[in-house]
Amino acid sequence: MKEEIQLLLEEVKKKTASIISKDMIEDFRLEYLVKKGKITNLFTKMRDVPKELKKEIGKDLNELRKFAEESILELNDKFELQEDTNPGIDLSLNGRKKRSGSSHPISITISKMIEIFTEMGFEVAEGTEIEDSYHNFDSLNFPPDHPARDMQDTFFIKDDRDLVLRTHTSPVQIRVMENSKPPIRTIMPGRVYRNEAIDSTHLAEFHQVEGLYIDKDVNLAELKATMITFAKKLYGDNLEFRFRPSFFPFTEPSAELDIRKPGSDSWMEVAGCGMVHPKVLEAGGINSEEYIGYAFGFGIERITMLKTGIDDIRLLYENDVRVIGQF
Repeated sequence: MKEEIQLLLEEVKKKTASIISKDMIEDFRLEYLVKKGKITNLFTKMRDVPKELKKEIGKDLNELRKFAEESILELNDKFELQEDTNPGIDLSLNGRKKRSGSSHPISITISKMIEIFTEMGFEVAEGTEIEDSYHNFDSLNFPPDHPARDMQDTFFIKDDRDLVLRTHTSPVQIRVMENSKPPIRTIMPGRVYRNEAIDSTHLAEFHQVEGLYIDKDVNLAELKATMITFAKKLYGDNLEFRFRPSFFPFTEPSAELDIRKPGSDSWMEVAGCGMVHPKVLEAGGINSEEYIGYAFGFGIERITMLKTGIDDIRLLYENDVRVIGQF
């Protein structure tokens, strides 16, 4: 795997050195950086890497992707500068401010979380935003009369009540279990939907990153260590942590993770987690007598608000450049 990464790095270096136009930049992006590009395809091979090498290989992969992304950004700047200084331009025309762009705060948070978890040996899996009731509820141990199934909490597809806009990214966990053999170590980022009353802390559309680890020797202490390690990497070492008992249909036991900066009087809930319920393992086609696992879920908007200091979730979606331009 390391040899593949090194060979692809050399290929990327040669390719970027030969780019002489903006059209070639786009061709490069489509070949290497899109969902089925050469670099992205290497990430899918992480499942075959031995556990003890996943952290090292994940770091090399992230460095390769970062090099490719930074290279095309530099080339874009180079060609824009050439256009601006082209003597064929009529310099008597009114000046035009150079256009620039940046990633949205939510996208920045998701990218950072993926980077941290892939360095910890997790793969990335995505799923569809329209799910069937089995994968969204039944397979996750939601009873038939659970409130989340009500029209007040879930968006159902009008012409097919068996289809819903997924209320969490947990259905991806089931699909990963159905199509993979343990050990499984995967995160699932994506957009989810709930029929919420919109206010400063709630939206009907938001993002989650969930995680799943299944093997023969997994325990609660390992889950807590993973959560704390991730939080320290994202927020810094200067934090206090607490785990509160909670309830989720798909984990048992279950907990909420809170963080607090030393000296602060308030705790902030950042994630839910727990040991995967045996019924969920069985629904995913995994023998619960042989394997055990843990799962966790983070709300992206809440983490973004903590990182940026934004105090109203609606500001993240109003596209006001006075807000998002700061980040």
